[in-house]
Amino acid sequence: MLRTFRFLLWALIAVLGGLVVLAVSGVRLPGMRQGALPLTAAIGGPFTLPVTSGGTLSSDALKGRPFAIFFGFTFCPDVCPTTLLDMSNTIKALGPDADRMNYVFVSVDPARDTVEQLKLYLSSFDPHIVGISGTEAQVADLARAYRVFFEKVPTKEGYTINHTATTYLMDARGAFHSTLAYQENSDVVLKKLRRLIAGG
Repeated sequence: MLRTFRFLLWALIAVLGGLVVLAVSGVRLPGMRQGALPLTAAIGGPFTLPVTSGGTLSSDALKGRPFAIFFGFTFCPDVCPTTLLDMSNTIKALGPDADRMNYVFVSVDPARDTVEQLKLYLSSFDPHIVGISGTEAQVADLARAYRVFFEKVPTKEGYTINHTATTYLMDARGAFHSTLAYQENSDVVLKKLRRLIAGG
């Protein structure tokens, strides 16, 4: 079952990758707008989950400003803290423009990552970044909506989690805009966020 799931996941990634290549190379597909990637409506979706800033955060509340969303967990040894540090540095580089978008960290480890744990963890990074969590079912639904893969991996100490290391950039309407790769060049990241903020 797991092998079949992984096969289907990699097949989906291959299809999406091929479509990106087509878009970048200028090939137009039927029904594809100029400068837009197909299937973008399939990334993202509605949610309402507890947030570290208090109360709940909904996808509707995020509309009106673009946002960056990253999936990880607080016990993550390297990818998550590195990504959050890079994002913190980018937020600082944006200056006043940083207030024109939102930054969301979603825990894929609800068993350990309570809102209190997330708040403590995120206190080490830029305060613009908020954390959300929920039940296992809620987190799984949100990850599925963003095409995020994650799985528990047993260790001697308990378990760790393998997960997608991509940051998703959503526009002010809540629609998929683009992505940031893990440790992507900082100048390129800054340009992407400025373009997103400007509505481009």
